[in-house]
Order: sequence, then structure tokens, then C-alpha cells
Amino acid sequence: MNENLFTSFITPTMMGIPIVLLIIMFPSILFPSSSRLIDNRLVSVQQWLVRLTSKQMLSIHNHKGQTWALMLMSLILFIGSTNLLGLLPHSFTPTTQLSMNLGMAIPLWAGTVATGFRYKTKASLAHFLPQGTPFPLIPMLVIIETISLFIQPMALAVRLTANITAGHLLIHLIGGATLALTSISTITACIAFTILVLLTILEFAVALIQAYVFTLLVSLYLHDNT
Repeated sequence: MNENLFTSFITPTMMGIPIVLLIIMFPSILFPSSSRLIDNRLVSVQQWLVRLTSKQMLSIHNHKGQTWALMLMSLILFIGSTNLLGLLPHSFTPTTQLSMNLGMAIPLWAGTVATGFRYKTKASLAHFLPQGTPFPLIPMLVIIETISLFIQPMALAVRLTANITAGHLLIHLIGGATLALTSISTITACIAFTILVLLTILEFAVALIQAYVFTLLVSLYLHDNT
């Protein structure tokens, strides 16, 4: 049972070679660049959503922060499309892997921190020691603020991993219970199937919300450092 439960989280291989890189590159196919004078409805809707999201997310940034617009939009599109593709049957979701999420969170967090130390050195150093701190508490507060700073990328990665993994596990468990109940009680199986459908709809929303939250937190870290 444990093996079947976590099979979907195992990195897929083909002839003994991991194909996770191909899976990660696949979402880029869903957002083609149109060369037509007038775009079709799908491309128009995609562009409208991108403009709406970028306008909302970049409104708090100054000129230096807005230079990250392409990075932030690429990040939210990648995470959102990867999460949605992971809801397809017999598919693999890269964002359930903590190593991959850390691979996204740590460089982005490090980039925002480096930007802060380059352009706002005094303000960045001031975060380690709030104004008016009593002298005996200075060493402890510096240690606490340093730890909280280094926890930020871990929190980003763990939040995304936990939410996506929990949703997939619930779908797997309720789906298995629904299948088992079909031969025992039809009414109970119908109730479980209704719950499964509602949970699947919720997971579609969670997939998009988690992509937005991850990118928004990176954007807020960037705003604090620019």
C-alpha cells in the first residue's frame, strides 16, 4: 500500500535514464509565441492573464524591481502549468520534489538578497538590528534575524511541496476508497465520488494559488531589497 501510495512521486525513468528534464521543459510548449497579426482566442486569453498578473504583481516595485518582470512571469507560468499538468492521470508533478523547489527558491532568494546588499546596503544591514534594541539583546536579535533570513527559501520550497503533495495524496486515497466501495455500497461510493470531484476542482484552484503565492513571496522579498 505504501509503495502504491507514493509511486506517483517517484522520478520517472526511460531505459534507466531520468526524464524529469523533458517533463520540466514540456510546459513551455503550452505558451507558444504567435507570429500572426491577429492572435486566436487562446493566445489572447493567455496574454490578457499575463498582463493582468504582471500589472498586479509589479505595481509595488520601483524601476529596479520591474526589471525582474520577465523572471517573475516565467516563474508563475512554469509553476502553474506544471501543477496543472500534474493533475492529469498517470503524470508526474516536478513540484512535489523538495529538491526542485529548493533549486528554484534558493537562487531567487539569493538574487533578491544580493540586490538588496548592492543597492540598499545600510537598509539591508539594518534589518538585522531593529532601532532601539537594548544593548544586552543585540547578539540574540542578530542571530534570530539571520536565522529568519536563511529560513525564507526553505519556507518557500516546503510550502509548495507540502500543498501539492498533500492534494495528490488525498486524491489518491479518496479515489482508491471510491473504487473499493463500488462493490460494497453504491450510495457510499457515489458520495465518495462526489467528494473526489469536489477535491479535484479544489486542487485545480490550489495549483494556481500556490504558483501565485510562491511568485508573490519572491516579489515581496524583491520589494524589500529594492
